[in-house]
Amino acid sequence: MPEDTALSTAFSAAYDAVLAKWPAGTSSFDVPTPFGTTHVHRYGPDGAPPLLLLPGGGATSTGWYGVAAELGRTHRLYAADLIGDPGRSVPGDRPLRTADDLSAWLDALYDGLGLTSAALCGHSYGAWIALHHALRAPDRVGRLVLLDPTNAFTGFTPRYLLRALPMLLRPAPARNRAFLAWETSGAPLDPAWRELDARTADFPTVRPVTGPRPRPEELRRLAPPTLLLLAEHSRAHDVRRVAARARAAVPRLETVTVPGATHHTLPPATPPDTLRRIAEFLAAGR
Repeated sequence: MPEDTALSTAFSAAYDAVLAKWPAGTSSFDVPTPFGTTHVHRYGPDGAPPLLLLPGGGATSTGWYGVAAELGRTHRLYAADLIGDPGRSVPGDRPLRTADDLSAWLDALYDGLGLTSAALCGHSYGAWIALHHALRAPDRVGRLVLLDPTNAFTGFTPRYLLRALPMLLRPAPARNRAFLAWETSGAPLDPAWRELDARTADFPTVRPVTGPRPRPEELRRLAPPTLLLLAEHSRAHDVRRVAARARAAVPRLETVTVPGATHHTLPPATPPDTLRRIAEFLAAGR
């Protein structure tokens, strides 16, 4: 966590306000890994199949509140704050530097949760992490859900990068608010979630691990059945190009377009029909 300042207090309050939107019975705890302590929220029936949720870059695990009630009916959910990103995970002495490090972190997180394997779902950058882990550790990923994944099959659009650049160079809540309003075309998102998204600018983060997109020959070896969900109006990338490249390379792939969604309305405002589609896909693996 950042130092105890007015800024960190505002972030913490915003984090707790969104966490309060999770269903009753949600618990939170820390899992030690070689790369630091990972903060996790857990919800769902004891003994149900596990589903690990990874947020997008610059986001927090609390944003999965929009899917928790539905997916938590049949699965034991574990939503993790990414180490080095906004949230309550704490980096350790061993830094995350490569995609292999991220996969090793996930292996350690699985072990700390007592999981041999689990379904894995990621949004945006979290989907990039999930995809790399499924390629490196296919025996640990039963089913894979990629929610508008970035840099997995194609790159970002130039206009998205240009809009995001001021936030990266000079983080500020006002810049986050303006960027979110632009990408979502002013969609009526939950006020508590919008405030947390703005307040992530106050959080001192480390440089995220980046790397190349998986090569087509790697994607052809992707073992877990995969559900690719693409936001109809995403400004992060051209979803038609993403779908075409993914279908050409990935075996056992299902592709669904999320109607009306943009990159940043997900996952908090995931439509009910899409949640049911995810639940059906996960149930097919039981």
